[in-house]
Amino acid sequence: MVEEHDSLLADGTLRFLPIRLNNQPVVIGGLTADEMWATLVASAGAGLALGVPVAILAGNLALVLAGGLLGGVFGLAVASRILRRMKRGRPDTWFYRQVQLTLAQRLPALNSHRLIVRSGAWSCRRTERT
Repeated sequence: MVEEHDSLLADGTLRFLPIRLNNQPVVIGGLTADEMWATLVASAGAGLALGVPVAILAGNLALVLAGGLLGGVFGLAVASRILRRMKRGRPDTWFYRQVQLTLAQRLPALNSHRLIVRSGAWSCRRTERT
């Protein structure tokens, strides 16, 4: 039988500390829940937008909803493969930082000084004290 003290180090800390307890679980095709919902909303919106002209041409209003459903399914299928390849072997927050960096570089008004974006050499100048 394992004693309670076998799992503790000499200073009282745990010998084993689970590191992935606070990470979001993978829900579908390598996407976390947040990534899945964002992909679903974007792709279903695009499908709805494409379904409106098709519905007008065909004279069938149900094609708007069908376009949204097909767009959502197609978007999840494609995005799960692309994002899984992009995130492979990288930290969990890598994708979110890449999105943040892209937005900060292309839309600086949205950055609001949260992310330092600077290209060039950094230097540390020191002066001698007398």
